[in-house]
Amino acid sequence: MVEEVKGKIGVFDSGYGGLTILKELIAELPEYEYIYLGDNARAPYGTKSYDVVFQYTLEAVEFLFEKGCELIILACNTASAKALRTIQQTILPKKYPGKRVLGVIRPSTEKVGLLTKTNKIGVLATEGTVKSDSYKIEIAKFNQGVAVFQLACPLWVPLIENKKWNTVHGRSLIKEDISTLLRLDSEIDTIILACTHFPLIIDYLLEIIPRHITILGQGDIVAKSLSVYLDKHNWLSMKLNKEGKITFYTSEDPLLFKKFTESEFLEFFKDIKVLKF
Repeated sequence: MVEEVKGKIGVFDSGYGGLTILKELIAELPEYEYIYLGDNARAPYGTKSYDVVFQYTLEAVEFLFEKGCELIILACNTASAKALRTIQQTILPKKYPGKRVLGVIRPSTEKVGLLTKTNKIGVLATEGTVKSDSYKIEIAKFNQGVAVFQLACPLWVPLIENKKWNTVHGRSLIKEDISTLLRLDSEIDTIILACTHFPLIIDYLLEIIPRHITILGQGDIVAKSLSVYLDKHNWLSMKLNKEGKITFYTSEDPLLFKKFTESEFLEFFKDIKVLKF
């Protein structure tokens, strides 16, 4: 009798940002096997066109399916905004029936309405995510009467990817962007970090954002949402390997990826092996 090969959970991001999602997935669901793919060589995605983001995302999704993933999390808001729906509606039914691709926008927008008291929400995101209006559209589905104020922060991802955010120039730029967002409405009391890179600088954001404002990251929300999803779709959970392994891939230099990952997430990822995408 041939033993059935179990599948994996894929986590895809344009670079390092999705690691903030992966660490929470591992904390919530440590038993599963994960493959992480960071397209660092082509980051950032936020300033790229719809067609380019879709093509890059599709390449990543198909690569992860080839590596045995049954379920993929697009841990990139730009990819979730520009590519997720088309992949779900046109690619999966024809080429990969039975497999699933999920995004990070829906879980966040379901949660945020429960946190605001003023019904004024700020969104910090990439240019692509802001232009898509995905957050405004999704928040309106769950929270009637909530005003959403968006600000594109196109330089944050390159600053974070290149470890330049903590320079005098980087900190000044980030602080000015926060001020710009808060000037849009003085009653903003909740801010969504609508790019998975942004929690990598959470300590600095906590310094410069007024304490009465709730800052909403996505990692914990996405992890809990996936746990509920797998409970509801037990047939999918049964197809997944439960050996607690993690494999990393990057389109950039694997040594650079390893160095960044182990320095920023030392308590989660130690002595990791990184392969070339």
